[in-house]
Amino acid sequence: MSNKIHALITGGSGYFGETLVKDLLKRGYQCSILDLNNPSQDIMSSITFHRADILEFKAVDIACNGIDIIFHNVAQVPLANDNKLFDSVNRVGAENIIKAGIKNKCKHLVYTSSSAIYGVSALNPISEECPRDPQENYGRSKLEGEKICMDNRGQGMRISVIRPRTILGRGRLGIFQILFEWVFQGSNIPVFDNGENMYQFIHIDDLSEACILSAEKDSDSEYNVGAIDFCSMRETLEALLEHAKTNSKIRSLPSSVVVPLMQFFAFIRLSPLSPFHALSYGEARYFNTNKTETELNWKSKYSNKDAIIQSYDWYLQNRESILLNASTNSHHKSAVSQGILSLVGKFL
Repeated sequence: MSNKIHALITGGSGYFGETLVKDLLKRGYQCSILDLNNPSQDIMSSITFHRADILEFKAVDIACNGIDIIFHNVAQVPLANDNKLFDSVNRVGAENIIKAGIKNKCKHLVYTSSSAIYGVSALNPISEECPRDPQENYGRSKLEGEKICMDNRGQGMRISVIRPRTILGRGRLGIFQILFEWVFQGSNIPVFDNGENMYQFIHIDDLSEACILSAEKDSDSEYNVGAIDFCSMRETLEALLEHAKTNSKIRSLPSSVVVPLMQFFAFIRLSPLSPFHALSYGEARYFNTNKTETELNWKSKYSNKDAIIQSYDWYLQNRESILLNASTNSHHKSAVSQGILSLVGKFL
């Protein structure tokens, strides 16, 4: 009988979940994945795979049998732009996995939340104690998931909540694929109001480390996770353009005009961007990570600039196959149809 810690990773075939699985395997964990989509071939032989819907409690219950730690990553992300799925997957899914974890006497659950729960906060840096006021449906659904976590503490399973800033690193596509393609083509890149807003990212490896540490330290709390070394949106993009040696230039647009247009085009589904993207791109958004650093002994290894440059370099290395196989079942691992955004790059 194995003495290895057995971890279940929901969404383990997705963008972040796959990295988390690989990091856990390197640390000697026994890993199971619950997902609707197949894991990548390079890890399939090393894991147990449960093809299951997070909304089917019986299947979730079976997957939780014999599990020590659950890493819950299944979520409908803003790109889905589907309010019914936000509610069902992000709220009911969290309820199912927590209920199954408690029933199966799992020791710990790590819930991957979102910075969207804070809304467009006027308080920067944002600490874990700041008001939670999501202003769109994705953020509301992730906050509902957090509430379920907190309501079920003290039931025999400890629960830690990780709130990441916008995730970058190798393999990241989604809306970033549009940015990277524009940079590759030499199109101009928009920022709002000169791009002076301080905007923090988090590298996928740093996020994975925080999730694992919160489980290994058996934490029962919430943690904000973001790059310790970050800068303004303009500075981040300028570093990318300098690295890429592109003809792209940064062009400033007035947020008072553009944000309402983005929200309208998202509403009528002519844009791949969601209301969440419209609200957040031009705002100052960054975390206070003191609690995470102190309690988890965690420190980010990658800066904003490191993360976006690594993401772009990975895109260049894989661009041909990405464009040939534009869609997967993971929003963050797929190329995105630009919709009306294709006109933006031409007229900037």
